[in-house]
Amino acid sequence: MNYQTSVSVEEKSKEMKAKKEKKVYDQKPTSAFIGASWAALFIGVISYCIGLWNAEMLLNEKGYYFTILLFGLFSVISVQKSVRDKLENIPVTDIYYSISWFTTVTSIVLLVIGLWNADLLLSEKGFYGMSFLLSLFSAIAVQKNTRDVQFINRSAEDEKQL
Repeated sequence: MNYQTSVSVEEKSKEMKAKKEKKVYDQKPTSAFIGASWAALFIGVISYCIGLWNAEMLLNEKGYYFTILLFGLFSVISVQKSVRDKLENIPVTDIYYSISWFTTVTSIVLLVIGLWNADLLLSEKGFYGMSFLLSLFSAIAVQKNTRDVQFINRSAEDEKQL
């Protein structure tokens, strides 16, 4: 038989909730992963830009593709920031979170539409698509690493002051 009082059950449930709410981020990303993330970002962005520089297309087309790259990078960083802020219980408005996701998807759709209608070889279209996606993914990884390191350093400083 279970002879626990309702008071002790309530206390245990409060303790469980407190344990669940406390999030622990004590795993700093390794320097190898941080370096690989930055390298992938630079490789993706630089190769995309070199491809644009050498492409035989009008200047306004080059501007379109370059703007899509910048738009996409900013969008994925905003999504990652919003997701991380929510995880750390920092207030994020639903409209900002939604707009971040919308602009991320929009940047990818605009690139696909542009490449679909471009007079480029299929290999060139694949090159732009892959370097674009590499850039977006690595921007997310760089942003995540930056936030992880910053959070852990700030937590360590707070513990030292206590």
